[in-house]
Amino acid sequence: MPNEQIRQAALQHQMQLTKPPGALGRLEEIAVQLAALQHTLHPCVDQVQITIFAADHGVATENISAFPQSVTTEMIKNFAAGGAAINVLARTLGAQLEIINLGTLHSTDTLSNIKHYHLGAGTANFVHTAAMSEDQLAAALNTGRASVEQAQANNRQLLIAGEMGIGNTTSATALACLLLNAPPAQLAGAGSGLDSKGISHKINVIERALTLHRCHTHSPLEALRRVGGFEIAALTGAYIRGAQLGLPLLIDGFISTVAALTAERICLGSRNWFIYAHQSAESGHAHVLKALQATPLFDLAMRLGEGSGAAVAVNLLRMACRLHNEMATFSAAHVSTKTQ
Repeated sequence: MPNEQIRQAALQHQMQLTKPPGALGRLEEIAVQLAALQHTLHPCVDQVQITIFAADHGVATENISAFPQSVTTEMIKNFAAGGAAINVLARTLGAQLEIINLGTLHSTDTLSNIKHYHLGAGTANFVHTAAMSEDQLAAALNTGRASVEQAQANNRQLLIAGEMGIGNTTSATALACLLLNAPPAQLAGAGSGLDSKGISHKINVIERALTLHRCHTHSPLEALRRVGGFEIAALTGAYIRGAQLGLPLLIDGFISTVAALTAERICLGSRNWFIYAHQSAESGHAHVLKALQATPLFDLAMRLGEGSGAAVAVNLLRMACRLHNEMATFSAAHVSTKTQ
């Protein structure tokens, strides 16, 4: 659990810094939260791990995306070549970047700097059957678990887990509908760029899937198996294991937050280790954040995925830590405190 004694001590330290109490707003909250999570009065997030889980989705055959399914593989190649947004952000941050392909329609085996797990050529089309078998679900969860364990072994101080997979906003929306008992029309958004007609079709596809699966989803794990994706399951496994190991987790946008909600529903208390980076432009994100009682750090109308919003937030966390650790106290700087 987060260390409550350290939290209180960090709060007291903030009160002694040369500023009016609360003047740095949420930067103060971030530093105190990280102090409690890291069990230290000197929080630090210099060592960052970014892991991107990629996979294809069978539901993409229902034409629920603005992009063809081949883009999943093409983007994995772009990651491998260093040309994607998350590559640029990782380089800027000096973060370790890892790309894991859990199963795509087209092979990426020739890419030496990608980790390959052949769980299938994407999930099954959950409009007709469960997206994953029990074995596939377990393997995806364990892949996420193993990535976090490796990050901790490498002394990382913060983990960002991102995703890539054409069709995964449809999968995440269906999963959120089951977890929140919400209608698809309330949560479904444009994803990678659908127009209003495309969103209506997406809602219809999800409604058909919920009709098939709702009576069978008596647990969050079964909901994940039936309408989730390999990468969403890996995210869930990573978040659960990160919380168990006490590793702070910076949550990205809509899909990552649905995985965070799933992790919390499977393993209560996981959310104590989550820091929410941004408010996605995806319409369902606000509902999922509300269910987690979460307030993200900023809203830049981002909806890219691949951990990009979380990566943008890292420097906010770093600045919060530096301010907490390096500002002078009133007594050290010989500055008068507030008059009573």
